[in-house]
Amino acid sequence: MNPARTVVSTSSAPAAIGPYSQAIVTGNLVFCSGQIPLSPETGQLVGAGDVAAQTEQVMKNLQAVLSAAGCDFQHVVRCTIYLGNMGDFATVNGIYGRCFPNEPPARTTIQAAGLPRGALIEIDAIAVRP
Repeated sequence: MNPARTVVSTSSAPAAIGPYSQAIVTGNLVFCSGQIPLSPETGQLVGAGDVAAQTEQVMKNLQAVLSAAGCDFQHVVRCTIYLGNMGDFATVNGIYGRCFPNEPPARTTIQAAGLPRGALIEIDAIAVRP
């Protein structure tokens, strides 16, 4: 038996570049697909070679998806950060941390051999809707 689920889609975040949804809501849980630093307006990668600029865009995209699902960063309970280079950890951690100033979610950070479109970072999230 499959629980009821709702697809989340917003033009404020990049459209999916494959067979996946920006997020799925089931019950009070929101499962956000990984966001890479694409511009929602153009669908193009932003901040080529600049992990700080790419991280800022990823967090904006993730916030837009969370908002479309009726929540925000304070409702996130789990994130996974995928880095093209673990040497970027401190830069990414600083930007990421500003979005979770109190009681940050559980998190895993891994280095990936390659990310879509040559991105330097990707982040996915799970949230609990209020």
